Amino acid sequence: MNAPSATTTRSTPAAGPSSAPPPGPLAGAVAAEWTKLWSVRSTWWTMLSAVLLTAATAGQLAIYAANANTDDDPGVVTVGSIVIDSLELTQYVVLALGLLAVTVEFGTGTLRTTLRCTPSRGRVLLAKAVVIAAVTFVLGLVLGGVGVLVAAPVLGEGGAAPLGGTLRDVTASAAYLALVGVLALGLGAVLRSPVLTLIVLLAGLMIVPLSLQEPGIAVLTRIADGFPGVAGGHFLAGDTGPYPPVVGLLLLAAWAAAALAAGRAALRHRDA
Repeated sequence: MNAPSATTTRSTPAAGPSSAPPPGPLAGAVAAEWTKLWSVRSTWWTMLSAVLLTAATAGQLAIYAANANTDDDPGVVTVGSIVIDSLELTQYVVLALGLLAVTVEFGTGTLRTTLRCTPSRGRVLLAKAVVIAAVTFVLGLVLGGVGVLVAAPVLGEGGAAPLGGTLRDVTASAAYLALVGVLALGLGAVLRSPVLTLIVLLAGLMIVPLSLQEPGIAVLTRIADGFPGVAGGHFLAGDTGPYPPVVGLLLLAAWAAAALAAGRAALRHRDA
C-alpha cells in the first residue's frame, strides 16, 4: 500500500492594511523642526506680540492718515498701504521666530542632540528654513488681515480697500516676512547669538541703507537699493524704479539664500 504523499503547507501572512512608506530624510527633519517650533512658549508669545503690535501700529498709522485727510487736502489712502507701512516695525518681532529657531539651540546645547538625530547639518538648516518660511508666511497673512480689520474702520470714507489690491498687498507682506525670517535664520546660524543677530539685521535692513541714502549721492543710493530692506520695500510698494517689483523680490530672496549658505558653511566647519 502506497504511503500517502506528504503535503507541505506554507503559511501565508494575513492581509492587513498596507503600512505607509517611511518619510524621506528631509520630510522627517521638517517634521522634527515643526514639532520643536510649536513646543516652546516663545513661539506663541512672539506670534501674539506680532498680532498685538500689528493692530496697534496699523491703528496708529490709520489715525495719522485720517487726521491728515482734511477738506482742504482730500485724499484716499488704501488699507493695503497701511498694512505695508506697519511692517517697518512689526517685522522685527516676526523675524525673531527665525533667529530664535537656531540661536536658542546653540545657547542650550540642544543642537548637539538635533545633529545626532539628523547628522546632515545642511539638511537640518534646510528643514528649519522650510518650517520658518511656512510659518512666517501664514503669520504674515494673519497679520495682514488684522491690519486690514483695524485700519479700514479708522480710515472711514478716506480709505479704500479694493479687493485685488488689498489681497496683493497682504500676500506681498507675507512673502516679505517669510524671506526675512529665513534671512534671520541663516544669520543666526552664522552668529549664534540672538542679540548680535538682531543688531546685524537692524543694521542691514534699516540703519545702513538709510545712512547711504541720506546724503542724496546717486552712487550711494544705488548701493542702498541692493540691501535687503530696501529691495523688499521696492517690492512691497510695487515701485517701477530703480527696478521692477519682481527684481526687489529676487534680491531679497538672494540675500536669504546667501544667509542660508553662510549658515550651512558655519555649521559644517564649527562645532555645535
